[in-house]
Amino acid sequence: MADNNTAPGGDELGDALAAGQTRKMQFSEFDGDSSGGPANAHDLDLVFDIPVHVTVELGRAKMQIRNLLSLTYGSVIELDIMAGEPLDVMVNNCLIAQGEVVIVNDRYGIRLTDIVTPTERLRKLNR
Repeated sequence: MADNNTAPGGDELGDALAAGQTRKMQFSEFDGDSSGGPANAHDLDLVFDIPVHVTVELGRAKMQIRNLLSLTYGSVIELDIMAGEPLDVMVNNCLIAQGEVVIVNDRYGIRLTDIVTPTERLRKLNR
């Protein structure tokens, strides 16, 4: 049976591993250039088609099951925010912005009024 610890043509690596020897790895130089050049634009293209869940949270309510089961058509649920307060825009359950409700062509939408900075998002994640 052949020894699978050796790479093709690399018997010295297998011998070094068997003897418990180590050797220094050599890595290519990382440029780290964030100028937004063509290579970075191409890398960003890879994530454009990834689907995410966008949720606009109008408000929350806490109620007893008794009250929940008594809800009927036309019932009103009191939410924990006041009229006119900004709504939270969540992407994959992470707050990214706040906005206000608008009506466009008989459909509801949200106009973004504040974008959460990456620093603020990290601060909220670390809590």
